[in-house]
Amino acid sequence: MHSIYDIIETVARDLYWIALKDIPADVRGALRRGLATEQKDGNATAEQVLFTIVENIRTADEQDTLVCQDTGLPVYKVLVGGKLTLDVAELKARIRIACERATAEYPLRSNSVHPLTRKHTGTNTGQGIPIVKLEFVPEADTIEIHMAPKGSGSENMSFLKMLNPSEGLKGIRKFVLQCIFESGARPCPPMIVGIGLGGTSDLAMQLAKEASTFRKIGSSSDDPDVAQLEHEFLEKINQTGIGPQGLGGTTTALAVHIEWAHTHISQSPVAVNIQCWRGERAEAVIAADGKVTYANGTS
Repeated sequence: MHSIYDIIETVARDLYWIALKDIPADVRGALRRGLATEQKDGNATAEQVLFTIVENIRTADEQDTLVCQDTGLPVYKVLVGGKLTLDVAELKARIRIACERATAEYPLRSNSVHPLTRKHTGTNTGQGIPIVKLEFVPEADTIEIHMAPKGSGSENMSFLKMLNPSEGLKGIRKFVLQCIFESGARPCPPMIVGIGLGGTSDLAMQLAKEASTFRKIGSSSDDPDVAQLEHEFLEKINQTGIGPQGLGGTTTALAVHIEWAHTHISQSPVAVNIQCWRGERAEAVIAADGKVTYANGTS
């Protein structure tokens, strides 16, 4: 009989593959809506780019292959039920092994290198990699694993600024839009824009990553003021004219998501993290009896 750690390892490995091959339904829907918008606007270039993207996804489905050659760096979010007793160190060790297995068994391109020597690990793992974010859910007896392979084109477009509180909402708007213009075509638009507001500098960056990577398109913040700002930013970003792959058009962003935290009275951290059009992510739930249910219904 497989232990819970054996199951975690297998699921984490499979989620890496699934995320790279099966674009989430909400992302597919947003891309199709973008294509319809460009067709309506009569922008032939933007229409062709989005048509090519949609066809790329269809081809990957038919051939059961990767949507993009960039297999990213592995990022996991694990929600552990409070009723469970788990060795966190073992859980993290198994997820690391899962990434190594996914890379060797598929095989996947490995991207992880030493930051100074640039020596390649060949495993998509290394010091601090994979990134594993743990959260604990009271009264639950399941383990929920979310996986996102974060590619470098979009991740390179990450920004942080510690604004003066006196700059207010105007300063936040100005900084975010400056980030979008500076990014241009580099994050492979149409993009998913994640914004982190408040907290400390490191928390703001974490919130921005959560917003760009794990939020589903179509979701809105529970805070009405934040939700309104999400809507406003999406409109403004899509008025920049950057368009799909930076070649012009209406569909520069598929979504803008904002996560926030309370902050110090004398600071105003703002972070931006961008995800490319693929929006790659996958998730699964491991029940107390060991049964696994993937987001696509496979078990």
